[in-house]
Amino acid sequence: MRSFRSIFVASLAVAIPVGPALAEEGKGIFDWVRGDWKLIVGATGMVAPDFEGAKDLMFSVSPIISLGKAGPEARFTSRNDGISISLYDNGSMRAGLNGQVILERDSRDYWQLQGLDPVRWGAEIGGFAEVYPTDWLRLRGEVRQGFRSHTGVVADITVDAFKDITDSVRISGGPRMSWASADYFESYYGVNAAEAAASGLSEYDPGGGLKSIGFGGAYDWKATEKLTTSVFAEYSRLLGPAEDSSIVVQRGSPNQFTFGLSAAYRFDFSM
Repeated sequence: MRSFRSIFVASLAVAIPVGPALAEEGKGIFDWVRGDWKLIVGATGMVAPDFEGAKDLMFSVSPIISLGKAGPEARFTSRNDGISISLYDNGSMRAGLNGQVILERDSRDYWQLQGLDPVRWGAEIGGFAEVYPTDWLRLRGEVRQGFRSHTGVVADITVDAFKDITDSVRISGGPRMSWASADYFESYYGVNAAEAAASGLSEYDPGGGLKSIGFGGAYDWKATEKLTTSVFAEYSRLLGPAEDSSIVVQRGSPNQFTFGLSAAYRFDFSM
């Protein structure tokens, strides 16, 4: 554990009614705002690589902020899920918009990256779909286009089996896989001639391909009706263009471990 940092990441998840509900007589397009809402606040503390591809681990803390309309909750959610707005939900399938906030990677903060151009803060925006083949299994896919931090496309696939041990305890886990285009790898793993001269790393011009495979699991405990805690662990193995990067080969590791815990409290209100 080399250092401590605070990262602010706010997630906004709003269930927007679609279809006939908006067509009812007297309903305006913004009438969905009225009603019962829920605000979830909390914090996550975790030990994870300094940056994607790093060998050294670092402790970090990030807030949990989620705002959504009260109503039927998704059958299963994971910390790996991006910020999601559900536009369709029939119980066995959900689909909608999806995104992630991308934090800046300033090369001056890490000796392994000194001499490389920084990766600016930005976002990834796209869509998601998930299905439940059984009552205890969820398959989810996300595809997102990067903006500002990178201009590539990223696709994630996760499979999670989950089981309620008691009314307040749930365990879950399953495999993860991630793919990215060449523009993504160029931003995070590429090393051009000028950067090679300044950093001492070998030049590297990556293409697109499979980025990683791994496995993750969680133990969730609903301490009270409104307070939920979680312990989680993740492992991912960098592959292809990521694993072959001189950043990883010379100064990092393809093995990426994450351990952490979180606690969040729900506040109910009406508008």
